[in-house]
Amino acid sequence: MKHYPHFLIFNLIFLGLMTATRGLSQKSNVTATALSCEHKTDPVGIDTPAPRLSWKLQTTTRNQKQTAYQIKVATSATFDKKSLVWDSNKKIAATSVLLPYEGMTLRSGTRYFWQVKIWDAQGVESAWSAVSFWEMSLLTASDWKAKWIEPALQQIAKEEDSPASMLRKSFVIKSKITSARAYVTSHGFYELHLNGQKVGNEELTPGWTSYHKRIQYQTYDVTAQLRTGANAVGAFLGEGWYRSPLGWEDNIAYYGKRLGLLCQIHVKYANGSEETIGSDDTWKYTTDGPIRINELYDGEAYDATREMKGWDEASFDDSKWAAVQIANFDNNVLIAPQGVPTKRIEEIKPIKVFRTPKGLLVADMGQNMVGWIRLKISGPRGTKITLRHAEVLDKFGDFYLDNLRSAKAKATYTLKGDGQETFEPRFTFMGFRYVSIEGAPTEINAENLTGVVVHSDMKPTGTFDCSNPLVNQLQRNILWGQKGNFVDVPTDCPQRDERLGWTGDAQAFCRTAAYNMNVAAFFTKWLKDLAADQRPDGSVPFVSPDIINKMGGNSVPVSAGWADVAVIAPWTIYQVYGDKRLLETQYPSMKAYVEYQRKKSVNYLWKNGSVFGDWLFYKPAMNSHTEADGFTNRDYICAAFFGYSTSLLTEAARALGKTEDVAQYGALFENIKKSFNAQYVTPEGRIAPDSQTAYVLALMFDLLPENLRSKATNYLVEDIEGRKNHLSTGFLGTPYLCHVLSQNGRADVGYDLLLQETYPSWLYPVKMGATTIWERWDGQKPDSTFQDKGMNSFNHYAYGAIGDWMYRVVAGIEIDPNKPGYQHFFVQPQPTNKLSYAKATFESNYGEIAAGWQRQNGKMKMTVKVPANTTATIKIPHGTVAGITESGSPLKDGFPDAKATKGVVELVVGSGDYIFEF
Repeated sequence: MKHYPHFLIFNLIFLGLMTATRGLSQKSNVTATALSCEHKTDPVGIDTPAPRLSWKLQTTTRNQKQTAYQIKVATSATFDKKSLVWDSNKKIAATSVLLPYEGMTLRSGTRYFWQVKIWDAQGVESAWSAVSFWEMSLLTASDWKAKWIEPALQQIAKEEDSPASMLRKSFVIKSKITSARAYVTSHGFYELHLNGQKVGNEELTPGWTSYHKRIQYQTYDVTAQLRTGANAVGAFLGEGWYRSPLGWEDNIAYYGKRLGLLCQIHVKYANGSEETIGSDDTWKYTTDGPIRINELYDGEAYDATREMKGWDEASFDDSKWAAVQIANFDNNVLIAPQGVPTKRIEEIKPIKVFRTPKGLLVADMGQNMVGWIRLKISGPRGTKITLRHAEVLDKFGDFYLDNLRSAKAKATYTLKGDGQETFEPRFTFMGFRYVSIEGAPTEINAENLTGVVVHSDMKPTGTFDCSNPLVNQLQRNILWGQKGNFVDVPTDCPQRDERLGWTGDAQAFCRTAAYNMNVAAFFTKWLKDLAADQRPDGSVPFVSPDIINKMGGNSVPVSAGWADVAVIAPWTIYQVYGDKRLLETQYPSMKAYVEYQRKKSVNYLWKNGSVFGDWLFYKPAMNSHTEADGFTNRDYICAAFFGYSTSLLTEAARALGKTEDVAQYGALFENIKKSFNAQYVTPEGRIAPDSQTAYVLALMFDLLPENLRSKATNYLVEDIEGRKNHLSTGFLGTPYLCHVLSQNGRADVGYDLLLQETYPSWLYPVKMGATTIWERWDGQKPDSTFQDKGMNSFNHYAYGAIGDWMYRVVAGIEIDPNKPGYQHFFVQPQPTNKLSYAKATFESNYGEIAAGWQRQNGKMKMTVKVPANTTATIKIPHGTVAGITESGSPLKDGFPDAKATKGVVELVVGSGDYIFEF
């Protein structure tokens, strides 16, 4: 046997240990986190054949990125060979957002687990991510075994007569189960119960869609709610959007006269067998339950003396209930939810309870909110308590309801008299800050009342803060306006007899909405309804879902700036989230609308296509929309939006590789531009309507020749300064006003408008105590009287579109249109001496972006955060590279490629946190 010296043996062992240690340390410190599927975290109920997967990279080091990835998908979280349905293997790609599944065909009702690992900038492999999942819904109409059922005796809801039906069925679970799902939808609202408990945490289900073409159903994991032996399933069935009066006219039962339920429970037993319990003719119903009135606008009446204890339990005696009847409907219209559910998101308590001058007991919630009140109270059986809801008090401090028009917006509760009772509505919602309480048998204080805030469950993504507290309150008002009006569809207002998906409001606000919250799924769902409501000739209705026009027909009335949401919103969502599939899906709708405009145009000018004009533009008398100071000619608006939608369609075609359409619509835009200038623009850049909105649209939509842009900007500034730094724009001009100014070298005037405190301005309502955005610039006048009660919402998000400018220009976070989804972005603030600091954050699909600036002791500090797997071009408002430091070191040392141009220093950076001082 050969012997080796001890030191050589030691060295060999040491080298072996070092090699092993080095092998172990080769895992990257970059990890894949925040896994999502179709913009959602662990979604249950997906009907997309190839769901798209996304993740973010987490790291503490600069300049990190993904160079490759590997995805595994399996039917088991162990990812064993038998359960594996897709292994992408190592793919050399930086993409980490919306990668389509490419494995075996996905099966109905199946849960799929997935995880990902990446290789970092140095080519080092990461550990596998935590396991995430998605679950498929029912993928074909034939998967539905249940039948539509309806209460046999129904009547169209009339005033004081719209009781909710209660439906139920007992059934037996034969042995131990491993999983169970309930697939449920309805005509009208439903609330599902199993064995004495509500199922899920969603509200106002199944949501609002264009029901004649698309009805959502929900998927619930009910495994924990079932038990071996006797069980019971039940449901409340209410009017909802399906049968409640909708709009400001007597528009009852627009979608149908009969409410119905479809419920299918699929059970998997431990022994491998499966069973389906579905709605059928063995179910029973009653209309004698506690919910006596339920309507969207009028509210809800609940009589607790009529409660039926244990109605949703197996032991309940339903012998006096009547048999349901079977109904036949086309299940091909059933879809899994593509948006996000409506939920109870937060709760607030009153800031005070007081008596008005007229003696009415009122609670002030401190915030104009949307949802309802939870009432806790005790008293004698049969006592009736009435809650009414209002946004504002009048100038005398009394309860003001006139702006609700015909909406009663009230909730009544009749006590059963057995100790403390709790009530909150199920099938309605209200917009309010103030609540009046009548009929209470005991003293009411803040402990009795809780405001339940209800809206679509969108994740917050943006924050904005600056040195001006009024602007910060404005940002809060914008956010609360979005919360209150994003209740499954983007509504105009949440309180009066309207609450409709007005397209013009959504068009104006969608970019701001996408900063505040993740609205990718929300708009994906709504835009499909918009396309479903679009008529064969390409016309787009005023609202979607469309309840104004009769179903069917080849055409509907159109208004420029409203119908253009069909083009503007898909393009915006694509830019923000990089969602090319959404753009592909909506492209036929976008193209059809532009073709509608083209067919209506003469010599490339679209006329007679504006019903609403520049809605609610400022003028001395705000109640009419005829020609006046600040008025913008409606044909001019048509021509401008025709050009804008055509230019965006051209860009969409370019993004989708549709070269023929790029050429066709690019040429069309040039012809529109030529005719526009011949018709409306003088050689000196004066625009015929000579209104602020006229100049704004021409400049924003790139309709002017380059040599006239500065002249048109000067005319716009002259108008603003002639009004003592006040705006006069309405719904169509306001979203772009400050952008046009900052894009053309007059950000200073944009700041003048943002910081203006007198009417008309964004800060005037703030100084008047507003907690949301108003519909009108002067909803409440300086003397505390109100504008026209027929149209005066105090929660109307359209003018909140200024938030987009605050994020993009004040803080400086801007999309690179050539790299959608913030894969590359700009940080290019335009600071002002009128603020000492401003900062914003935005949670992109890649991670958090942050940008801010601060003036202190004669110097400026600029902070930037760039998430991993992205790059940013930073534009520092300083004349030279010299004199700028980054994290304490001269900028030129760490960034030799930084260059100064026209008073701005520009450099490109990778991921990391940066501090620039100068």
